Amino acid sequence: MADHPIFTESIRLIRASLGETGLDPLQQQVLERLVHSSGDPGLPPLLRFSEGACEQGLGALQGGAVILTDTAMAAAAVTPMAARTLGSSVRCLLDWAPEVSPQDSTRSAAAMLRAWPELTQAASAKGQPMPLLLVGSAPTALEQLLDQLDAGALAPSLVIGMPVGFVGVPESKRRLASTPLAQIRLEGTRGGAGLVAAAVNALLRAAQAAS
Repeated sequence: MADHPIFTESIRLIRASLGETGLDPLQQQVLERLVHSSGDPGLPPLLRFSEGACEQGLGALQGGAVILTDTAMAAAAVTPMAARTLGSSVRCLLDWAPEVSPQDSTRSAAAMLRAWPELTQAASAKGQPMPLLLVGSAPTALEQLLDQLDAGALAPSLVIGMPVGFVGVPESKRRLASTPLAQIRLEGTRGGAGLVAAAVNALLRAAQAAS
């Protein structure tokens, strides 16, 4: 898949701006895509990778794992790359959401309660790796997944945890950080659909290049 010259030049400029990061090649690709998508060269100090997270996500994608996003916007940003690379299935959490938010909860949290058991059961039945989870907008969905994992649910192959905002966001990221889950995380209040999509798209590109 040949890159557009504008993209190639953008990555060259980003690489020059970032300088030496100390990241391994896969992590570097994720960082460069994040900066390219956000236009924000101030992201590096906020970016966190658990050990082997990129490799685990890449392997899961190569094994046919589903990509679950928390918003339609993120799904729309990932689907074209998935189609051009591995043909990965991209699902949106809101497909399971009730029309009205439950009392004392959110539509996204209610959707996660429905979606995760269904998707993990389907993956197990097909012999596929567990889904990758992308959270760019819904910290309550991330919290709900972590509640399920505390109760013994199967873990995602990778969590890209970058919800954006101020209410419940830093807390959900801190809770994610305290787990042994494979994760790519953006600390603080920054994040969003475009960033989680950029991170997984970097892994999709790397997976195709390795195949």
